[in-house]
Amino acid sequence: MYGLPCGSKFLLWGDDMETILIVDDDQALQKTLSRLFESEGYKVEVSSDGRSALEAFRTATPTAIVLDLRLPIMSGKEVCREIRRLSTVPIIVLSAIAEETDKILLLELGANDYVTKPFSPRELLVRVQTAIRRTRKAEISDRVEFGRVSVDFAKMEATVDGQPIELTVHEFRILQFLVKNSERVIPRAEILSEVFGYERDTQTRTVDNHILKLRQKLEKEPANPVHILTLRGAGYKFVA
Repeated sequence: MYGLPCGSKFLLWGDDMETILIVDDDQALQKTLSRLFESEGYKVEVSSDGRSALEAFRTATPTAIVLDLRLPIMSGKEVCREIRRLSTVPIIVLSAIAEETDKILLLELGANDYVTKPFSPRELLVRVQTAIRRTRKAEISDRVEFGRVSVDFAKMEATVDGQPIELTVHEFRILQFLVKNSERVIPRAEILSEVFGYERDTQTRTVDNHILKLRQKLEKEPANPVHILTLRGAGYKFVA
């Protein structure tokens, strides 16, 4: 199923050539995916193991990463965890495993999407483009202040009472989404779909866990929040 797609081209998201980092030790698949993305106007970087993938990530500044799970030297899961610690770059995972539990684990690690081998290159291309679009839509350049909290989403910096506080990439992304939809009740499934890129029927507590951690870090009384509210049976709402 590793043939090149046909039909209309997809639009790039900027005037400059952007880079897709392909991380897979299958040379035939490397060539197929390289042709696929190059035919859409992307520059392609290829890595065959986890360690070189991290080096390529640091030097190439990719627009998106296509990451196989089974890699020499360092596993794809370790690579995903390390990159997500440093960046919000879209990560689309390739795997021969289709178990729901593995999808949930990848969600927890920070992957944006999951494609099971064998796959259609057309489907992969669409998923990569969608992940790029969704990630850029979530980016906010404004500063926001509420209560004791000040957040600069562009710099990914946050303070409470003037003191720096560390938020994870996903905590920033959820907070961004809540702020953009201030005063609106947002179902858990919508946050899971729009922030993490997963299907709304995925069974996971990841949204609730991230909300809990945000409250612990940002609310004066986490057990009685005034900014990040829960509406039982409906979802969450942000109030400045």
